[in-house]
Amino acid sequence: MTSSSVPTPLRFRKSSYSQPSGGNCVEVADLPTGTAVRDSQNPMAGHLEVPGPEWSALLASVRTK
Repeated sequence: MTSSSVPTPLRFRKSSYSQPSGGNCVEVADLPTGTAVRDSQNPMAGHLEVPGPEWSALLASVRTK
């Protein structure tokens, strides 16, 4: 879900695991209440907003695999 409620431009960053040549990457940006996620190959398509607790749960799940 894209949000117009974010007053300033978001500062997206790629994972340190991303390859310099691109590929299948996502970018994330900090929000006051969570994280914004977008496709690095198509940044103009918008972003998804993930609430903080859900983002933390996702990261915890990924890190245990």
